Amino acid sequence: MLLGCIGDDFTGSSDLANTLAKEGMHAVQYSGVPSSDAPSHVDAGIVALKSRSIPVKEAIARSLEALEWLKAQGCTQFFFKYCSTFDSTAEGNIGPVAEALADALGATGVIFCPAFPGTGRSIYQGHLFVNDILLSDSPLRDHPLNPMTESDLRIWLAKQTRGPVGHVAAAYVFAGPDAIKAKLAEEVATGRNLVIMDALRDVDLRAIGTALSDAVLVTGGSGVALGLPDNFRRSGAMGKTSHSWQGQAGTCAILCGSCSAATRRQIEVHKQTQPSLVLDVASIIDGQFRVSDAQAWVEVCWQKNADSLPLIYSSADPEEVQKIQQMFGTDVAAGALEGFFGALAATLVDAGIGRLIAAGGETSGAVVEHLDIDQLEIGPEIDPGVPALRASPSLTLALKSGNFGAEDFFAKAARQLG
Repeated sequence: MLLGCIGDDFTGSSDLANTLAKEGMHAVQYSGVPSSDAPSHVDAGIVALKSRSIPVKEAIARSLEALEWLKAQGCTQFFFKYCSTFDSTAEGNIGPVAEALADALGATGVIFCPAFPGTGRSIYQGHLFVNDILLSDSPLRDHPLNPMTESDLRIWLAKQTRGPVGHVAAAYVFAGPDAIKAKLAEEVATGRNLVIMDALRDVDLRAIGTALSDAVLVTGGSGVALGLPDNFRRSGAMGKTSHSWQGQAGTCAILCGSCSAATRRQIEVHKQTQPSLVLDVASIIDGQFRVSDAQAWVEVCWQKNADSLPLIYSSADPEEVQKIQQMFGTDVAAGALEGFFGALAATLVDAGIGRLIAAGGETSGAVVEHLDIDQLEIGPEIDPGVPALRASPSLTLALKSGNFGAEDFFAKAARQLG
Protein backbone atom coordinates (compact mmCIF):
# COMPACT_ATOMS: atom_id res chain seq x y z
CA MET A 1 0.00 0.00 0.00
CA LEU A 2 1.31 3.42 -0.99
CA LEU A 3 -1.22 6.02 0.16
CA GLY A 4 -2.92 5.68 3.52
CA CYS A 5 -6.12 7.67 3.95
CA ILE A 6 -8.29 8.44 6.97
CA GLY A 7 -11.80 9.78 6.34
CA ASP A 8 -13.95 11.38 9.03
CA ASP A 9 -17.17 9.96 7.60
CA PHE A 10 -18.29 7.25 5.20
CA THR A 11 -19.55 9.31 2.28
CA GLY A 12 -16.47 11.51 2.30
CA SER A 13 -14.29 8.41 2.29
CA SER A 14 -16.21 7.07 -0.71
CA ASP A 15 -15.68 10.41 -2.43
CA LEU A 16 -11.91 10.16 -1.88
CA ALA A 17 -11.80 6.51 -2.94
CA ASN A 18 -13.68 7.47 -6.11
CA THR A 19 -11.15 10.20 -6.92
CA LEU A 20 -8.17 7.91 -6.43
CA ALA A 21 -9.73 5.07 -8.43
CA LYS A 22 -10.46 7.41 -11.34
CA GLU A 23 -6.81 8.46 -11.27
CA GLY A 24 -5.67 4.86 -11.65
CA MET A 25 -5.07 3.66 -8.11
CA HIS A 26 -6.46 0.36 -6.88
CA ALA A 27 -8.45 1.87 -4.02
CA VAL A 28 -10.27 -0.04 -1.29
CA GLN A 29 -12.43 1.57 1.37
CA TYR A 30 -12.49 0.00 4.82
CA SER A 31 -15.25 0.43 7.38
CA GLY A 32 -13.31 1.25 10.49
CA VAL A 33 -9.81 -0.03 11.24
CA PRO A 34 -9.33 -3.51 9.73
CA SER A 35 -8.27 -6.41 11.91
CA SER A 36 -6.05 -7.95 9.22
CA ASP A 37 -3.59 -6.77 6.60
CA ALA A 38 -4.67 -5.47 3.19
CA PRO A 39 -3.96 -7.48 0.01
CA SER A 40 -0.65 -6.58 -1.59
CA HIS A 41 -2.27 -5.22 -4.78
CA VAL A 42 -4.04 -2.35 -2.97
CA ASP A 43 -2.44 1.02 -3.83
CA ALA A 44 -4.61 3.23 -1.63
CA GLY A 45 -6.42 2.22 1.53
CA ILE A 46 -9.16 4.50 2.83
CA VAL A 47 -10.15 3.87 6.45
CA ALA A 48 -13.62 5.34 6.91
CA LEU A 49 -14.28 6.53 10.45
CA LYS A 50 -17.43 8.03 11.89
CA SER A 51 -15.42 10.68 13.70
CA ARG A 52 -16.66 14.02 12.37
CA SER A 53 -19.10 14.89 15.15
CA ILE A 54 -17.94 12.76 18.08
CA PRO A 55 -15.95 14.13 21.07
CA VAL A 56 -12.51 15.42 20.07
CA LYS A 57 -10.52 12.97 22.21
CA GLU A 58 -12.40 10.02 20.75
CA ALA A 59 -11.90 11.31 17.19
CA ILE A 60 -8.17 11.64 17.79
CA ALA A 61 -7.92 8.15 19.29
CA ARG A 62 -9.75 6.55 16.36
CA SER A 63 -7.68 8.46 13.83
CA LEU A 64 -4.38 7.49 15.46
CA GLU A 65 -5.48 3.85 15.52
CA ALA A 66 -6.20 4.06 11.78
CA LEU A 67 -2.83 5.72 11.22
CA GLU A 68 -0.99 2.88 12.95
CA TRP A 69 -2.70 0.27 10.77
CA LEU A 70 -1.91 2.23 7.59
CA LYS A 71 1.72 2.63 8.63
CA ALA A 72 1.88 -1.14 9.13
CA GLN A 73 0.70 -1.62 5.53
CA GLY A 74 3.80 0.21 4.29
CA CYS A 75 2.26 3.56 3.32
CA THR A 76 4.71 6.36 2.56
CA GLN A 77 2.17 9.19 2.43
CA PHE A 78 -0.96 9.83 4.48
CA PHE A 79 -4.15 11.76 3.76
CA PHE A 80 -6.72 13.07 6.24
CA LYS A 81 -10.02 13.55 4.42
CA TYR A 82 -12.76 15.86 5.67
CA CYS A 83 -15.72 17.58 4.05
CA SER A 84 -15.27 20.10 1.24
CA THR A 85 -17.29 22.53 3.38
CA PHE A 86 -14.79 22.24 6.26
CA ASP A 87 -17.54 20.61 8.33
CA SER A 88 -16.37 21.34 11.89
CA THR A 89 -17.22 23.34 14.99
CA ALA A 90 -14.87 25.89 16.55
CA GLU A 91 -13.60 23.11 18.85
CA GLY A 92 -12.93 20.58 16.07
CA ASN A 93 -12.66 17.93 14.99
CA ILE A 94 -10.63 18.84 11.89
CA GLY A 95 -7.85 20.85 13.53
CA PRO A 96 -7.18 18.66 16.58
CA VAL A 97 -7.17 15.44 14.53
CA ALA A 98 -4.84 16.93 11.91
CA GLU A 99 -2.47 18.15 14.61
CA ALA A 100 -2.45 14.75 16.29
CA LEU A 101 -1.67 13.01 13.01
CA ALA A 102 1.07 15.54 12.22
CA ASP A 103 2.61 15.05 15.65
CA ALA A 104 2.56 11.27 15.28
CA LEU A 105 4.21 11.47 11.85
CA GLY A 106 6.59 14.33 12.60
CA ALA A 107 5.04 16.13 9.63
CA THR A 108 5.69 19.79 8.82
CA GLY A 109 4.05 22.06 6.25
CA VAL A 110 0.68 20.33 6.56
CA ILE A 111 -1.75 21.82 4.04
CA PHE A 112 -5.51 22.22 4.44
CA CYS A 113 -7.38 22.35 1.14
CA PRO A 114 -11.08 21.34 1.10
CA ALA A 115 -11.58 22.77 -2.42
CA PHE A 116 -13.61 20.62 -4.83
CA PRO A 117 -14.44 22.64 -7.99
CA GLY A 118 -16.53 19.79 -9.40
CA THR A 119 -19.10 20.43 -6.66
CA GLY A 120 -18.68 24.20 -6.53
CA ARG A 121 -16.25 24.37 -3.59
CA SER A 122 -13.30 26.73 -4.07
CA ILE A 123 -10.84 28.60 -1.84
CA TYR A 124 -9.65 32.12 -2.62
CA GLN A 125 -7.65 34.36 -0.27
CA GLY A 126 -8.19 31.77 2.42
CA HIS A 127 -11.98 31.98 2.15
CA LEU A 128 -14.18 29.01 1.25
CA PHE A 129 -16.84 29.57 -1.38
CA VAL A 130 -19.87 27.43 -2.26
CA ASN A 131 -20.39 28.15 -5.93
CA ASP A 132 -20.28 31.96 -6.08
CA ILE A 133 -21.09 32.79 -2.45
CA LEU A 134 -19.16 32.60 0.79
CA LEU A 135 -19.67 29.49 2.91
CA SER A 136 -21.12 31.58 5.75
CA ASP A 137 -23.73 33.03 3.39
CA SER A 138 -24.74 29.66 1.94
CA PRO A 139 -27.51 27.33 3.20
CA LEU A 140 -24.79 25.39 5.02
CA ARG A 141 -24.77 28.05 7.72
CA ASP A 142 -27.89 26.25 9.00
CA HIS A 143 -26.27 22.79 9.19
CA PRO A 144 -28.02 21.00 12.11
CA LEU A 145 -24.80 19.55 13.62
CA ASN A 146 -22.01 21.87 12.50
CA PRO A 147 -23.36 25.30 11.46
CA MET A 148 -20.85 26.85 9.07
CA THR A 149 -20.73 30.48 10.07
CA GLU A 150 -17.12 31.43 9.21
CA SER A 151 -15.77 31.49 5.64
CA ASP A 152 -12.17 32.43 6.44
CA LEU A 153 -10.55 29.04 6.99
CA ARG A 154 -7.51 30.66 8.59
CA ILE A 155 -9.68 32.03 11.37
CA TRP A 156 -11.68 28.82 11.79
CA LEU A 157 -8.65 26.55 11.85
CA ALA A 158 -6.79 28.82 14.28
CA LYS A 159 -9.66 28.45 16.76
CA GLN A 160 -9.07 24.67 16.79
CA THR A 161 -5.28 24.43 16.80
CA ARG A 162 -2.26 25.44 18.87
CA GLY A 163 -0.03 27.36 16.49
CA PRO A 164 -0.48 30.12 13.89
CA VAL A 165 -2.06 29.22 10.55
CA GLY A 166 -0.32 30.01 7.27
CA HIS A 167 -1.66 30.59 3.77
CA VAL A 168 -0.54 29.88 0.21
CA ALA A 169 -2.49 32.36 -1.91
CA ALA A 170 -3.88 31.73 -5.37
CA ALA A 171 -1.09 33.69 -7.08
CA TYR A 172 1.46 31.10 -5.93
CA VAL A 173 -0.83 28.20 -6.82
CA PHE A 174 -1.38 29.58 -10.33
CA ALA A 175 2.41 29.82 -10.76
CA GLY A 176 2.77 26.05 -10.44
CA PRO A 177 4.33 23.33 -8.25
CA ASP A 178 7.71 24.99 -7.71
CA ALA A 179 6.14 28.26 -6.54
CA ILE A 180 3.78 26.32 -4.26
CA LYS A 181 6.66 24.39 -2.67
CA ALA A 182 8.70 27.56 -2.16
CA LYS A 183 5.83 29.45 -0.52
CA LEU A 184 4.93 26.47 1.66
CA ALA A 185 8.53 26.22 2.85
CA GLU A 186 8.47 29.96 3.61
CA GLU A 187 5.35 29.57 5.76
CA VAL A 188 6.94 26.70 7.70
CA ALA A 189 10.14 28.71 8.21
CA THR A 190 8.10 31.47 9.87
CA GLY A 191 6.47 29.03 12.28
CA ARG A 192 3.25 28.36 10.39
CA ASN A 193 3.15 24.58 10.22
CA LEU A 194 -0.55 24.36 9.31
CA VAL A 195 -1.28 26.08 6.01
CA ILE A 196 -4.50 26.92 4.13
CA MET A 197 -4.07 26.38 0.38
CA ASP A 198 -6.08 28.34 -2.20
CA ALA A 199 -7.52 26.41 -5.16
CA LEU A 200 -10.18 27.37 -7.70
CA ARG A 201 -9.77 24.83 -10.51
CA ASP A 202 -8.88 21.17 -10.95
CA VAL A 203 -5.61 22.26 -12.56
CA ASP A 204 -4.77 24.04 -9.29
CA LEU A 205 -5.42 20.87 -7.33
CA ARG A 206 -3.18 18.86 -9.64
CA ALA A 207 -0.41 21.43 -9.27
CA ILE A 208 -0.76 21.26 -5.49
CA GLY A 209 -0.63 17.47 -5.64
CA THR A 210 2.58 17.57 -7.65
CA ALA A 211 4.10 20.01 -5.17
CA LEU A 212 3.28 17.60 -2.32
CA SER A 213 5.16 14.61 -3.71
CA ASP A 214 7.40 14.52 -0.63
CA ALA A 215 4.76 15.51 1.94
CA VAL A 216 4.18 12.98 4.69
CA LEU A 217 0.69 14.26 5.55
CA VAL A 218 -1.88 15.97 3.34
CA THR A 219 -5.32 17.10 4.53
CA GLY A 220 -8.37 18.30 2.64
CA GLY A 221 -11.30 17.30 0.52
CA SER A 222 -10.97 14.65 -2.13
CA GLY A 223 -10.13 17.25 -4.80
CA VAL A 224 -6.59 17.84 -3.60
CA ALA A 225 -5.94 14.09 -3.96
CA LEU A 226 -6.26 14.45 -7.76
CA GLY A 227 -2.55 15.04 -8.22
CA LEU A 228 -1.21 12.47 -5.76
CA PRO A 229 -1.46 9.25 -7.87
CA ASP A 230 0.79 10.71 -10.58
CA ASN A 231 3.53 11.20 -8.00
CA PHE A 232 3.59 7.46 -7.31
CA ARG A 233 3.41 6.74 -11.03
CA ARG A 234 6.35 9.03 -11.83
CA SER A 235 8.44 7.46 -9.08
CA GLY A 236 7.77 3.98 -10.45
CA ALA A 237 6.00 2.85 -7.29
CA MET A 238 2.70 2.36 -9.15
CA GLY A 239 2.01 1.10 -12.65
CA LYS A 240 -1.08 1.41 -14.83
CA THR A 241 -4.16 -0.29 -13.42
CA SER A 242 -7.58 -1.13 -14.78
CA HIS A 243 -10.70 -2.23 -12.95
CA SER A 244 -13.90 -3.82 -14.13
CA TRP A 245 -17.35 -3.23 -12.67
CA GLN A 246 -20.45 -5.35 -12.81
CA GLY A 247 -23.74 -4.09 -11.44
CA GLN A 248 -26.25 -5.94 -9.30
CA ALA A 249 -29.72 -7.02 -10.31
CA GLY A 250 -32.61 -6.97 -7.88
CA THR A 251 -34.73 -4.56 -5.92
CA CYS A 252 -33.62 -1.10 -4.83
CA ALA A 253 -34.53 1.32 -2.04
CA ILE A 254 -33.36 4.75 -0.86
CA LEU A 255 -32.78 5.83 2.75
CA CYS A 256 -32.29 9.55 3.26
CA GLY A 257 -31.42 11.41 6.45
CA SER A 258 -29.62 14.45 5.06
CA CYS A 259 -31.26 17.84 5.53
CA SER A 260 -29.09 19.69 3.00
CA ALA A 261 -30.76 21.88 0.41
CA ALA A 262 -29.36 19.70 -2.39
CA THR A 263 -30.81 16.52 -0.91
CA ARG A 264 -34.19 18.11 -0.21
CA ARG A 265 -34.37 19.08 -3.88
CA GLN A 266 -33.44 15.54 -4.92
CA ILE A 267 -36.24 14.23 -2.73
CA GLU A 268 -38.78 16.56 -4.35
CA VAL A 269 -37.72 15.46 -7.83
CA HIS A 270 -37.83 11.76 -6.92
CA LYS A 271 -41.26 12.03 -5.27
CA GLN A 272 -42.78 13.16 -8.56
CA THR A 273 -42.44 9.68 -10.08
CA GLN A 274 -41.64 7.27 -7.23
CA PRO A 275 -43.23 6.23 -3.91
CA SER A 276 -41.99 8.04 -0.82
CA LEU A 277 -42.49 7.87 2.93
CA VAL A 278 -41.50 10.62 5.35
CA LEU A 279 -40.52 9.55 8.86
CA ASP A 280 -41.94 11.17 11.98
CA VAL A 281 -39.18 11.38 14.57
CA ALA A 282 -41.57 11.42 17.53
CA SER A 283 -43.23 8.20 16.35
CA ILE A 284 -39.84 6.52 16.04
CA ILE A 285 -38.65 7.64 19.48
CA ASP A 286 -41.83 6.51 21.26
CA GLY A 287 -41.94 3.23 19.32
CA GLN A 288 -45.21 3.84 17.46
CA PHE A 289 -43.47 3.44 14.08
CA ARG A 290 -41.03 0.56 13.88
CA VAL A 291 -38.51 -0.79 11.40
CA SER A 292 -40.93 -3.59 10.53
CA ASP A 293 -43.53 -0.98 9.52
CA ALA A 294 -41.08 0.67 7.14
CA GLN A 295 -40.04 -2.69 5.71
CA ALA A 296 -43.67 -3.61 5.12
CA TRP A 297 -44.23 -0.35 3.25
CA VAL A 298 -41.20 -0.97 1.02
CA GLU A 299 -42.32 -4.50 0.23
CA VAL A 300 -45.79 -3.26 -0.76
CA CYS A 301 -44.10 -0.84 -3.18
CA TRP A 302 -42.11 -3.68 -4.73
CA GLN A 303 -45.21 -5.89 -4.96
CA LYS A 304 -46.95 -3.20 -6.96
CA ASN A 305 -43.89 -2.61 -9.16
CA ALA A 306 -40.67 -4.58 -8.70
CA ASP A 307 -38.76 -1.84 -10.51
CA SER A 308 -39.96 0.96 -8.23
CA LEU A 309 -37.44 2.94 -6.18
CA PRO A 310 -39.14 3.55 -2.81
CA LEU A 311 -37.71 6.43 -0.80
CA ILE A 312 -37.84 6.68 3.00
CA TYR A 313 -36.62 9.99 4.35
CA SER A 314 -36.42 12.12 7.48
CA SER A 315 -35.08 15.22 5.71
CA ALA A 316 -36.66 18.53 6.62
CA ASP A 317 -35.95 22.24 6.32
CA PRO A 318 -33.76 23.94 8.98
CA GLU A 319 -36.71 25.34 10.94
CA GLU A 320 -38.35 21.94 11.27
CA VAL A 321 -35.06 20.32 12.26
CA GLN A 322 -34.58 22.92 15.01
CA LYS A 323 -38.05 22.21 16.38
CA ILE A 324 -37.29 18.49 16.57
CA GLN A 325 -33.93 19.12 18.23
CA GLN A 326 -35.52 21.43 20.80
CA MET A 327 -38.22 18.88 21.54
CA PHE A 328 -36.02 15.80 22.00
CA GLY A 329 -32.43 17.08 22.09
CA THR A 330 -30.00 16.93 19.18
CA ASP A 331 -28.27 13.71 20.22
CA VAL A 332 -31.48 11.82 20.97
CA ALA A 333 -33.13 12.79 17.68
CA ALA A 334 -30.04 12.09 15.58
CA GLY A 335 -29.34 8.81 17.37
CA ALA A 336 -32.91 7.58 16.91
CA LEU A 337 -32.87 8.28 13.18
CA GLU A 338 -29.43 6.81 12.59
CA GLY A 339 -30.37 3.67 14.51
CA PHE A 340 -33.63 3.38 12.59
CA PHE A 341 -32.00 3.77 9.17
CA GLY A 342 -29.23 1.34 10.06
CA ALA A 343 -31.63 -1.32 11.34
CA LEU A 344 -33.88 -0.85 8.31
CA ALA A 345 -30.94 -1.30 5.95
CA ALA A 346 -30.00 -4.56 7.67
CA THR A 347 -33.59 -5.78 7.48
CA LEU A 348 -33.84 -4.98 3.77
CA VAL A 349 -30.55 -6.75 3.03
CA ASP A 350 -31.73 -9.81 4.96
CA ALA A 351 -34.84 -9.73 2.77
CA GLY A 352 -32.68 -9.88 -0.37
CA ILE A 353 -32.39 -6.30 -1.64
CA GLY A 354 -29.74 -5.98 -4.35
CA ARG A 355 -29.18 -2.19 -4.46
CA LEU A 356 -29.29 0.29 -1.60
CA ILE A 357 -28.83 4.06 -1.73
CA ALA A 358 -28.14 6.16 1.37
CA ALA A 359 -28.09 9.97 1.45
CA GLY A 360 -26.26 11.86 4.19
CA GLY A 361 -22.97 11.15 5.94
CA GLU A 362 -24.47 10.12 9.28
CA THR A 363 -27.14 7.99 7.59
CA SER A 364 -24.57 6.30 5.37
CA GLY A 365 -22.35 5.63 8.35
CA ALA A 366 -25.21 4.03 10.25
CA VAL A 367 -26.06 1.86 7.24
CA VAL A 368 -22.49 0.63 6.84
CA GLU A 369 -22.14 -0.07 10.58
CA HIS A 370 -25.38 -2.05 10.79
CA LEU A 371 -24.49 -4.05 7.69
CA ASP A 372 -21.12 -4.87 9.28
CA ILE A 373 -19.31 -4.14 6.02
CA ASP A 374 -15.55 -4.60 6.25
CA GLN A 375 -14.55 -3.15 2.90
CA LEU A 376 -16.03 -1.67 -0.26
CA GLU A 377 -14.90 -2.17 -3.84
CA ILE A 378 -14.89 1.16 -5.69
CA GLY A 379 -16.88 1.24 -8.93
CA PRO A 380 -17.72 3.90 -11.53
CA GLU A 381 -18.69 7.45 -10.60
CA ILE A 382 -22.41 8.21 -10.38
CA ASP A 383 -22.07 11.97 -9.90
CA PRO A 384 -18.99 14.01 -8.92
CA GLY A 385 -17.72 12.66 -5.63
CA VAL A 386 -20.08 9.67 -5.42
CA PRO A 387 -18.97 6.26 -6.70
CA ALA A 388 -20.90 3.04 -7.03
CA LEU A 389 -19.74 0.57 -4.38
CA ARG A 390 -19.85 -3.19 -4.10
CA ALA A 391 -20.35 -4.37 -0.53
CA SER A 392 -20.76 -8.09 -1.22
CA PRO A 393 -21.35 -10.48 -4.14
CA SER A 394 -25.10 -9.73 -3.84
CA LEU A 395 -25.21 -6.06 -2.79
CA THR A 396 -24.19 -2.74 -4.35
CA LEU A 397 -24.38 0.59 -2.54
CA ALA A 398 -24.33 4.31 -3.16
CA LEU A 399 -23.37 6.44 -0.15
CA LYS A 400 -24.04 10.09 -0.91
CA SER A 401 -22.89 13.13 1.01
CA GLY A 402 -25.87 15.40 1.59
CA ASN A 403 -24.53 18.22 -0.57
CA PHE A 404 -23.58 16.08 -3.57
CA GLY A 405 -25.42 14.87 -6.64
CA ALA A 406 -27.62 16.20 -9.42
CA GLU A 407 -31.38 16.58 -8.99
CA ASP A 408 -31.99 13.14 -10.54
CA PHE A 409 -29.31 11.47 -8.42
CA PHE A 410 -31.49 8.73 -6.93
CA ALA A 411 -32.72 7.39 -10.27
CA LYS A 412 -29.24 7.73 -11.78
CA ALA A 413 -27.66 5.85 -8.87
CA ALA A 414 -30.18 3.03 -9.16
CA ARG A 415 -29.26 2.59 -12.83
CA GLN A 416 -25.51 2.66 -12.17
CA LEU A 417 -25.74 0.18 -9.31
CA GLY A 418 -27.63 -2.23 -11.55
